Amino acid sequence: MDLKNKLIVFIATVVIWFLRYSIRWQHIGSQARPSNTPCIVSFWHARILMVPLLIGEWTGPAIVSHHNDGELITRTFAHFGVKASRGSSSNGGARALLKVIRAAKEGACPGITPDGPRGPRQTVKTGVAQLALKSNLPVLPVCYATNRQWRLPSWDKFYLPKPFSKGIVVIGEPLYADEGEAIASFTQRIQQAMDINQQQADTYFQS
Repeated sequence: MDLKNKLIVFIATVVIWFLRYSIRWQHIGSQARPSNTPCIVSFWHARILMVPLLIGEWTGPAIVSHHNDGELITRTFAHFGVKASRGSSSNGGARALLKVIRAAKEGACPGITPDGPRGPRQTVKTGVAQLALKSNLPVLPVCYATNRQWRLPSWDKFYLPKPFSKGIVVIGEPLYADEGEAIASFTQRIQQAMDINQQQADTYFQS
């Protein structure tokens, strides 16, 4: 990794720590956490930034793409004790999926951005459903929001909380696949759960 990317990782790490402690975070929803409920943590690509510090003792592995931003995410997450498994739907996805399935069967709680790494934005792909069906783990929808934030001009409209704001972390109920359920059907239910979770987070400070 060159000096520029090392600097980006350093800055991202400092920003995450700063936002964690400068924002007044609260949690609502399910009491399920990776530390007490074997699960697959599912969160939108735009809201990946704070996940390592907002859901308890989570060590991954997070499925991260082979793109350059995936390397930056991997190095940054490592500072918070979160491992990564490199791969995406377009590059190394099958290998990453097999690796994560093995880790899940050994007690790990994988993390995945179901709309990453290229979108469409906030659209659940089938990978998370496949992972859940093959690992026999439920999907845990997670979303956070703050009453003040920036949205960056990226494909996912990356969500950057403003310091010293108020934050909410919404954790949905673990979502289990029904016996014999098709991947398409389970993917649709995951989409609905993710949408509901995000709406609850985004509207929390509007009331």
